[in-house]
Parts: sequence; C-alpha cells; structure tokens
Amino acid sequence: MKILFIGGTGTISMAITRLLADRGEELYLLNRGSRTGELPRGVKVINVDVNDEENLKAALGDMTFDSVCDFIGFVPQQLERDVRVFKGRTKQFMYISSASAYNKPVRSYVINEGTSLANPYWEYSRNKIACEELLMKDYRENGFPVTIIRPSHTYDERSVPLGVHGKNGSWQVIKRMTEGKPVIIHGDGSSLWTMTHNSDFAKGFCGLIGNPHAIGEAFQITNDETLTWDQIYQCIANALGVELKAVHVSSEFLASVSDYDFTGSLIGDKACSVVFDNSKLKRAVPEFKATVHFEQGVKNTIDYVLSHPELQIEDKEFDDWCDRVIAALENAKAAINTIDNG
Repeated sequence: MKILFIGGTGTISMAITRLLADRGEELYLLNRGSRTGELPRGVKVINVDVNDEENLKAALGDMTFDSVCDFIGFVPQQLERDVRVFKGRTKQFMYISSASAYNKPVRSYVINEGTSLANPYWEYSRNKIACEELLMKDYRENGFPVTIIRPSHTYDERSVPLGVHGKNGSWQVIKRMTEGKPVIIHGDGSSLWTMTHNSDFAKGFCGLIGNPHAIGEAFQITNDETLTWDQIYQCIANALGVELKAVHVSSEFLASVSDYDFTGSLIGDKACSVVFDNSKLKRAVPEFKATVHFEQGVKNTIDYVLSHPELQIEDKEFDDWCDRVIAALENAKAAINTIDNG
C-alpha cells in the first residue's frame, strides 16, 4: 500500500512507521521534525510545512494514497485543511484523536467507542472532539473516508509514563526515586489506569490501515492490562531497584496549587478509573493482541533512559514544587495532631 503520514516520528507514530517499513509498505512522511535520522531505510520524507497549504499541494503534486494518517492535528482548522487537500487523493483518512475525549468521570468505568464524548476540564480534549465531529460530518454528508483512532496513555522507550510530572517530562520524578525522595501520586493511588506500549498500539493501528470495516468508524487502541496508579509507580520503583516512597495527594489539591495543567490532565483524565473494552478493534483486526506488560515495558524504558543522558532533563522548578507540596501536607498533619493532642 501507498501510505502518507502527517507526522510519523512521535511517541505513537514512530512505532507504526517502523512496523510498516518492516512490512515493505510504501511510506511517505510529511515531517519537519528532529527524528528523521532515526527513520528506517526506505521511508521517504517530504519536507514541507503542512500549515502552508499551497506549498503542501505543490509538494504533493498529483500523488494519491491508499491511506493518509494525521498524527498532529489538534484543532479543527488543521482538519479543515486536511479535508481540502486530501479529498479525492486518498481511499482512507485516519485521524489520531484521544481517549481523553470520553466523558469523565464515566457512568461506567468500562469504556468503549460508544461512550459519550465530553470534557469540560481540558481544552485539548474538546478540540479533539471538535476535530472528530468535523470529519464525521464530512463523511456523512460527502463520503470523506475517515477512520477515527483514540489512543490512551501510550509510551515508548524515551520517557517513563507518569501521572504527575513537570513541564520537562518524567525524568525529575525518576531522579527523586533514585535519590530516595518521596514522589507524589494523585488521589489515593487506587484508581485504575491502562498503559500501552507503542509497539502494541502499532499492531492495532496497522491492522486498520486499508481495512474496509474501518471507514466511517472510531476505534480505541489500548492494552487490556489494567493497573492501579500505586501498581504503576511500584513497577517503576522495582525497575529502578529502589523503595517507593509515595505521597498521595488529591487531584483537586494538585490542580489548585500549581500552574501545571492538572485540571485537564488529572481531573479531566487520569484521576478517573478507566478500563478499555477493545472488542470492536479485535473484531476488525482479529490478530490484534497487546503483548507488552507494563512491568516489562517500563523496565525497558528505564534501561533506555538511564543509558541516554540526553533524555535526562532535570526540572528544578518541579522538584522544588514537589518538596513544598509534601512539606505543606506534613505541616498540616502536624498542626492537626497538635490541636487534637492539646
């Protein structure tokens, strides 16, 4: 098949790029990113600013595709451009949305593609919903051949997936663990979550490329393994060979005492227990099975990060913030105990 990716070198898309290259597919990337040097042999890069519509059309010429996949569309204006550019050029248009678009807290913690979409807490998710609605409207009215994909928390070898971290990513939390310092876990650590390795995501995604059952449909792609947040952090500590010193803090409190986007990322997403039902995906792609358990996947990630100093980006601001939050809670407990014992 002849396939075009808008993006193609991110956390999710790089694994798909590698898998399609291994399968010998004819793959093109519209990409101006920094990871093109890591691309497999045979993948062709079209270096153009996708936001410059006229130059984009000129770069594509009269090319047509079996499938076009947009990994970096975040607002409706970008998808309106995609529809203008690719209508009549592709047999399938795949859009990467987000499972954070599901209405949370959900009425049933088991989520499938029929779960309602709404997120009053996170603009990112509301924009994804608007993009989905735009594309599905064009499918219904004009036959634009769209497939919606909703990933949840997907990780690769370059960054350890966490619930609470700063603007520079997860390394500072890992550093705190190795230094024997306490780390913050949102809530009481017992809410349910799912972590999906990007290599597993790629298997489900590639099974939907060119799949006639995928046109006009939405699919979520996640691991079937469900873990509590305490279990997630314990797996990370085990991989590091250190004791987990957890401090549980309510998501509402975290959102109220920082300028980090915990209102969206926690209250609108990770603070809610979720279990994903992948039955629809398995009906469309019977061979799909996620095989990377988090305990092994995160160990591989930590080994990779520890051996690549360029990924160890420190964040003193976040480190100091964690210390202040933990100290404030300890002081509050001490003050209450003093009153009670007085």
